[in-house]
Amino acid sequence: MENKMFYGLKTRKAFYNPSFFYLLSSLNILSFNFDLSVLSIFSVSLKGNSDTIFVGSSESWRGNEEEREGDGCCRGVEHLELWGDAMKWGSDFKLNSSEECCRACKEMCEGDDGPCLCDSWVFCGNKQDCGSRFGECWLKKQKDALDPDWRDSGDNVIWTSGLVFGKGELFPDCAPHSVYYILELLSLQHCAGCQFYRAESRGNSWDLQGNHIEHAPYGPPYALIQGTVDAYGTVFKDIPQEARPTIRRGSIAWVGSGPDFFISLANHHEWKKAYTVFGQVLPEDMEIVEKISQLPTIPDVWSNVKVAVLERPVPLRFIRMKKSP
Repeated sequence: MENKMFYGLKTRKAFYNPSFFYLLSSLNILSFNFDLSVLSIFSVSLKGNSDTIFVGSSESWRGNEEEREGDGCCRGVEHLELWGDAMKWGSDFKLNSSEECCRACKEMCEGDDGPCLCDSWVFCGNKQDCGSRFGECWLKKQKDALDPDWRDSGDNVIWTSGLVFGKGELFPDCAPHSVYYILELLSLQHCAGCQFYRAESRGNSWDLQGNHIEHAPYGPPYALIQGTVDAYGTVFKDIPQEARPTIRRGSIAWVGSGPDFFISLANHHEWKKAYTVFGQVLPEDMEIVEKISQLPTIPDVWSNVKVAVLERPVPLRFIRMKKSP
């Protein structure tokens, strides 16, 4: 894997061996629940007197999608067929592109309350391979959108498939390969080797809302926490380049092609849309990220860039939480 660096962002193989969201920490200072779901990456409730940091999954919250850049995304994964209950039969519903099929699914998931009537779509878009099925758009409902029913994959599969998570904090419509990897980790119920290893506060360069302070430097510190989700015992495949919106406060993005990632504490317009963003931390939960950014660190230099490495990396693991009532 190429070792890329930008503003100190690069892979750090020395911290782990070769793979959000149930987070377990050995720290004795924080305890909180993060919700990973069809509708959100993080939904946190603070709890005291515990030595664990939890990241799990539920479907209890829908975020403000207007805050998210790139709402126009409608991407899927080629050569993948998702199964599921048909909400609209493709044999009777033909469209011109996978994007139109995706948007048709989204239109069934636009309400502020209640479940999405469509959470997955399957489209046949290669005229030669599809034959009479060319243009078929199947709109489907998964029994469990966090554990989608993978029917088939590979070069011989004629379908393109995608997930729709409604108004939420994972972005399968903009970064489907990224989100599928996160769901794979969730299904493993462990992420041994996954951890946060770098933490840098906003310093005096960005305000509480993540806005850059006029005339202040752009770091260091660089207002981010960085980690890896390369789990022991798994073979990580580089994530292809996906949607790269402007990095904003709360953005969750890959460093290069992964498995290293970061959560931004600030709006980094100076980074020129350089990173694939696959999720967003809820604004009310950024307090947790802020606290991690202020843990004890050791100064280091990566490719002539000054960085701050955590004295004690914060381990991560993935366990499915029960849905909220």
